[in-house]
Amino acid sequence: MLCQSCHKNTATTHIKSIVNGELTEYALCSECAKKLGYNHFFGSFADDFVGGLGSLLGGFFGGEAANESVTRCRKCGASFEEISRSGKVGCAECYRTFRNQLLPSIQRIHGTANHRGKRPGSLAMQVVKKQEIVPTPAAEPKPKTPLEEKKEALQKAIQEQNFEQAAVLRDEIREMEGKQ
Repeated sequence: MLCQSCHKNTATTHIKSIVNGELTEYALCSECAKKLGYNHFFGSFADDFVGGLGSLLGGFFGGEAANESVTRCRKCGASFEEISRSGKVGCAECYRTFRNQLLPSIQRIHGTANHRGKRPGSLAMQVVKKQEIVPTPAAEPKPKTPLEEKKEALQKAIQEQNFEQAAVLRDEIREMEGKQ
């Protein structure tokens, strides 16, 4: 597939973006990708540490001298180049080892490099002591109006599935409500 920008070179970088809910895909060659700012996951910070073709050839001809110049995590053995290619940090020690290189990218991605965590209290459940309910003397029940008595009788007729009686009560209730 050819680069969609220059239409000359073979596309090696595929970019997907979603704008206003619409997915667009681009296939770019490495030169056009660099021009548009799509280098590594960590951007230009990785370029300082990636030696390119020179380090590859130096590894073949220079022996161990080329490997000594690459800083690696002492716990998992990951290099910053590997982290920038995959976008995944190997272990917690990598954050300490590559702090200066990772910090600008973390700030760019998350907006800050300081972890703030959650703040309990606003959404957390709180345990409160159960209050005792003191019974108050019941007041004498208020006498029911004829309309309330008819509505209760209607509910009872419906529960007993006496629909003929319920229809009569419904009509009487409508007539009583119309008078009010």
